[in-house]
Amino acid sequence: EVNMRAADEIARQLLLRDMGGIIVIDFIDMAKSEHRQKLYEHMREIMATDRARHNILPLSKFGLMQITRQRVRPALDITTAEECPSCFGKGKVQPSLLFTDLLREKIDYLVDELKQTGFTMYVHPFVDAYLKKGLISTFRRWRMETGKKFNVRPDQSLAYLQYRVLDAKGNEIDLKEEKDIDSSATKSKSKAKNRGNED
Repeated sequence: EVNMRAADEIARQLLLRDMGGIIVIDFIDMAKSEHRQKLYEHMREIMATDRARHNILPLSKFGLMQITRQRVRPALDITTAEECPSCFGKGKVQPSLLFTDLLREKIDYLVDELKQTGFTMYVHPFVDAYLKKGLISTFRRWRMETGKKFNVRPDQSLAYLQYRVLDAKGNEIDLKEEKDIDSSATKSKSKAKNRGNED
């Protein structure tokens, strides 16, 4: 009787959750084969209304039943947005995980292209806490991987996805301007070259 009621709930959960794949159910052991057969027939009966393609195998002597079921609904999209600490959920911002990738790119640019060392990157306190959490924090790992000394410090005046960098002497480095100038110069050369080809 317990197995019969469990079968009702299992069939309901499979339908509600739209579970797919191979499902193995471990029912309470039953000594009599007619009881196992009755449970098998009951499960087939209650799952007959399930429009998903499925197959139910008879119980083994250990009380195991195997069901294969195909999902009906497509998998839900996974979103990576976080609640913005500035507007408290009125809008969405890029998550810390992706923003830290951008910061790492900026650090690589500072170290490899601008040959900077001893600089300080200021970020929002939430981002600072994220970078420094754990024994081997993201910040420590960055310093080990680059082999350079630099600091990351919190700045309450910055918005969640803002950052600024000061060199070792305290002068601000405009990373966006540096890259934009290079990009603009490249585009201008490209346009001039195209005009020359057209002429």
